[in-house]
Amino acid sequence: MEVESVGGEIIISEKRYSERNLQLITGKKDISLHTMDIPEEMLLLSEAIEDPKKLPYLLETFHTAQIKNEKAFHFALLRVQVDSDIRMHEDIQKYQQRKYVAETLEKLLYGELMLSVGENSGLEDD
Repeated sequence: MEVESVGGEIIISEKRYSERNLQLITGKKDISLHTMDIPEEMLLLSEAIEDPKKLPYLLETFHTAQIKNEKAFHFALLRVQVDSDIRMHEDIQKYQQRKYVAETLEKLLYGELMLSVGENSGLEDD
């Protein structure tokens, strides 16, 4: 896998990804040390939050994907939701769309939202 970093973007196998989005998704501030270890599903998530209009075409891919680390992927979705809520004032449409992507994927893959408002959230350990 060929990796290159250019002005806020990381090129992995000839595809461009936002460095900031990869940091958010992986939870790693210094993403340059981890670019070779980013699983395919995390790169796909980055594509979906960078361009939410791709989500309808990626739903089946996500649904049938073999996710290497379910817990890490679930936390990636949560980080996108939290980041979107925090940054909503910067660009409401952009961050609402990003949050929608993360919530839709969480419902598709896990059946419910961990950060749901109301009765019980899925954060409790039973």
